[in-house]
Amino acid sequence: MTEVTTHQAEDDARNENILIYVDGKIVPKVEAMVSVYDSGFMLGDGVWEGLRLYDGKWAFMDEHINRLFEAAKAIDLDIGMRKNDVISAVLETQKANQMTSDAHARLMVTRGIKVRPFQHPSLSQSGPTFVIIMEHSRPKIPRPITLATVPHQRGLPMTQDPKLNSHSKLNCILACIAAQKAGADEALMLDVHGFVNTTNACNFFIVQNGAVWTSTGDYCMNGITRQKVIDLCRANDIPVFERNYSLVDTYSADEAFLTGTFGAQTPVSSIDGRMIGTGELGPMTKRLRGLYKDLVDRS
Repeated sequence: MTEVTTHQAEDDARNENILIYVDGKIVPKVEAMVSVYDSGFMLGDGVWEGLRLYDGKWAFMDEHINRLFEAAKAIDLDIGMRKNDVISAVLETQKANQMTSDAHARLMVTRGIKVRPFQHPSLSQSGPTFVIIMEHSRPKIPRPITLATVPHQRGLPMTQDPKLNSHSKLNCILACIAAQKAGADEALMLDVHGFVNTTNACNFFIVQNGAVWTSTGDYCMNGITRQKVIDLCRANDIPVFERNYSLVDTYSADEAFLTGTFGAQTPVSSIDGRMIGTGELGPMTKRLRGLYKDLVDRS
């Protein structure tokens, strides 16, 4: 079976010549560089946010920018810009790249350049570093995703809070590697109590008897697309539950799907070798895709 990821996109030759925002300057891709002493490169000390462009509009931009600032505050990182300045930087980068739709932006903020290659935050004396990578990006996920349960967990907030979009993603990368070694596309991760939680890259939902279930949100990134799906269910009389549930519940689900800024709602065909429903895009997932598209169009 051909390998698929939740961030798979059509090849686009224009991405070889994109312009990238680096600390107030917009430069060609080949010139976009940061120091080897940068806190993000050296220690994963930073936060990031993803945005998607639909028909000239960045979907739910204010919410994404608010979450970026909340994450920066949580790790005591001063972005050095106001929210309106960050939005202006996104729009300036979009204009420079002449992008009107089907684009994805990744905003990355690190604690900046260190004077010595060690951990202490006080060694980051030049910064922060702020980068926007904006690519032409049309999702191309040719079939439903397969998942494998892995031993890697989304852990307790006193270790590394899974609600943060941190640059430190090694735990999720190792989970993804474990899933691929098991023959699946991506990983299904449990929480510290053994309940179904999230995947290595996206939020996870199942459908049971016409009701939509997702995790409590206590041990996962509370994604903006995740919340939009919950809100859409409530607004359209679709029963929705944020609850603890097990792999037993998951294997017997009628449908399963993932949510994220890039892929919106991505169907899941199998988990641990067990087919979910028909193994294809299910009617509830299809309905939620339509409701989500309408919401984006209205926003």
